[in-house]
Amino acid sequence: MSRTLPPLTPHDALLVIDMQNDFVSPAGALSVRGGEEIIPGINALAARFPHVILTQDWHPRGHISFASTHGLQPFTDTVQAPYGTQTLWPDHCIQNTSGAALHSALDIPNTELILRKGFRKDIDSYSAFLENDRTTPTGLAGYLRERGLTRLFFCGLAYDFCVGFSAIDAVQHGFTAIVLQDLARAVALPTTVETTNDRFAALNIPRIHASHLAL
Repeated sequence: MSRTLPPLTPHDALLVIDMQNDFVSPAGALSVRGGEEIIPGINALAARFPHVILTQDWHPRGHISFASTHGLQPFTDTVQAPYGTQTLWPDHCIQNTSGAALHSALDIPNTELILRKGFRKDIDSYSAFLENDRTTPTGLAGYLRERGLTRLFFCGLAYDFCVGFSAIDAVQHGFTAIVLQDLARAVALPTTVETTNDRFAALNIPRIHASHLAL
């Protein structure tokens, strides 16, 4: 999208997804390439938003999504969970560890809410709205509705998982979703970026650059 969007209003919120050490840092357990380079842009944009919400993966040890829990290999192996096929990951964002902490370069003092997800041992959680069983809510939708926040902008990590699932669920919960593509980075497993883009297109979710916002 090349046109400039309408100016921000008090009903707009920026959702900064999972900017944690294990994802952002090159030495992180589940490092996403380019994660560190989007921090300055996120900080600058967040300072100009009327409302900012952060999310944080918060897994217990032995989480269902960890390859080590099953004695299998991360990224390539999967298991069948009660809610469907579960991609397996390296152990990451374990509760109360440095890997789960928000990256120290993230500077968003106007954050209004930090939403933790993925803390149930037997359910993974990509979306900020629903866990991967697609029925267990995080409570975010109710929080947004009570505060009258209706247009949501998404950035952070990772584009093809937690950012993507969150934006899609936002639309399915009745919100307007816009993805800031230049302020997100992807894990980029085979077909995950293409699948995310196709789902965005099917739901008419715009993918824009932060420079397209009228601030």
